[in-house]
Amino acid sequence: MTEQYVFEPERRDLAMVCREMFNRKNTNVAGGNISVKITAPKDIDFGIVHIKKDHDYIIMTPTMMSESWYGKLDGSQILVVDLENGKQIDGVGRLTREINMHIEAYKANPGITCVYHSHAEESMFWATIGQDMPNVTEITSDTMSLKKIKCLPYRPACSKELADLVHENLVAIGDDALENIFLLNSHGVLITCTDLHAATRILETVEWNAKIAYQETIFKSLGLLKNYKSCGKDTTAFLD
Repeated sequence: MTEQYVFEPERRDLAMVCREMFNRKNTNVAGGNISVKITAPKDIDFGIVHIKKDHDYIIMTPTMMSESWYGKLDGSQILVVDLENGKQIDGVGRLTREINMHIEAYKANPGITCVYHSHAEESMFWATIGQDMPNVTEITSDTMSLKKIKCLPYRPACSKELADLVHENLVAIGDDALENIFLLNSHGVLITCTDLHAATRILETVEWNAKIAYQETIFKSLGLLKNYKSCGKDTTAFLD
């Protein structure tokens, strides 16, 4: 089957994931955005759009994907951006102002091929109080080898300061950035990964963990728990 537009299969897949992100309440109507890096395997010409072999591009959800379309996007609405200069070269819609955070994440580690940002409800609790999220569930421990899910200091949304902060913290963790999630203070979550669907899995499992950790916090504060347990181990040391 001949592709109707550049990177059509990848853009259709991202549109599907975006729809599920919204339907599963892993973001809200106020926003969220996802991008995937693609290194072009060959030169491709689609009319005025020319794709260069071995050049890096990102496909990305457009601004207002939640507010205007409730996550129901067509593949043609997924934007194509030249990663080298940040310019949109294809797609119906406009770039989000958070493009700078995505670009700085990709710059931090060349192995990152997916940047996934959302306003996930349960994780937002931990982000809005500015605290690291305890990692207490077995599946989250298996998929994320972190004792805590780090909350970055507050920087205004869409600002260069936030993009730079994300870059610095991803550089600091080295190749752990290839499968990582940060809480963005008062803003949401940011996942970096090597696969779009793996990033989706991380968000789903961390959302469950966020809710359970919150409930454990309440029970502990009521004196119904002496400490936290994760995978049979006392986790008090890394929660205090």
